Amino acid sequence: MTIRVGSWSVRLAPRALLVGAALIVLACAVTVAALATGEYTVPVPDVVTAVFGQGTPVAEMIVGKLRAPRVVTGLLVGAAFGLSGAIFQSLTRNPLGSPDFIGFTAGASTGGIIAVVAGGSAMTIAGGALAGCVVTAVLVYALAYRGGVQGYRLVLVGIGANALLLAVNSYLLTRANINDAASAGAWLTGSLSGRGWDHARPVALALAVLLPVSAYVSRPMRMIEMGDDAARAMGIRVEAVRAVAIAAGVLLSGVATAAAGPVIFVALAAPQLARRLTRSPGVTMGASALTGAVLLTAADLAAQRLLAPTQLPVGVLTAAIGGTYLALLLRKDRH
Repeated sequence: MTIRVGSWSVRLAPRALLVGAALIVLACAVTVAALATGEYTVPVPDVVTAVFGQGTPVAEMIVGKLRAPRVVTGLLVGAAFGLSGAIFQSLTRNPLGSPDFIGFTAGASTGGIIAVVAGGSAMTIAGGALAGCVVTAVLVYALAYRGGVQGYRLVLVGIGANALLLAVNSYLLTRANINDAASAGAWLTGSLSGRGWDHARPVALALAVLLPVSAYVSRPMRMIEMGDDAARAMGIRVEAVRAVAIAAGVLLSGVATAAAGPVIFVALAAPQLARRLTRSPGVTMGASALTGAVLLTAADLAAQRLLAPTQLPVGVLTAAIGGTYLALLLRKDRH
């Protein structure tokens, strides 16, 4: 299916549209479940009326002020991680090419830990995480650049940087006092607990700007997946497209980590699940973002309810699920 508007044309796959619609419905269902359940159960009709500002005062307070900021932050952060993972897996042509493995999440963690140890506020910690992610990306890109950046070189340099940064993070935790170390350890787990609208707004702004950018470069990125020489033969400015895509992926990963901490494995699993659902030959941006949103929100809901009244940080559950997924992925592709 091709839609043409003047000189612009967009090719849409019917299955991808169907999967996207199904993911949106699933995201809405998970959102309603998260808003309705908890220590105080709110009936679904009251949730719907409260969302539109016509509910009872109690329902509007519980839904609008207590639960909605956490749920919306989870949806946005999951979408940002999923889209970031899709960008890097497409660039590296490797299912392991996610921010979790090539050092960007670890760099954000380093920046966040430094801010925590320095006694910074929540905004300072978020700024430190974003700065750490950007600085790490610049260094990895510079080290991987040899007349251009090849996917395998980016992955190898990123894995080395990731190992080094994990060691730095461990050292920082051992040098911090017990209270700062405990706070940093809790932040490193990744959690949506206590998240408010001030956490959701920056992620929403980043997605509003970077989602169209990702959609714009997605087609040339598909051509780059066939090889740099083939892409150049078709008139693609390979390094320019790659630089824009890396910048978008880094900013998405950094903003998401700043909002919820380094929630791992969402960026790894979401693009691959979306690819299998859409049966696309390459990584799909929109479906990956929607899959990431559903994964993180569903994982947070499960983390809150599995051991209720005890609540687990969502990063614990995504690590358990993602570790299992990674083992299955490596087993399937062991050749």
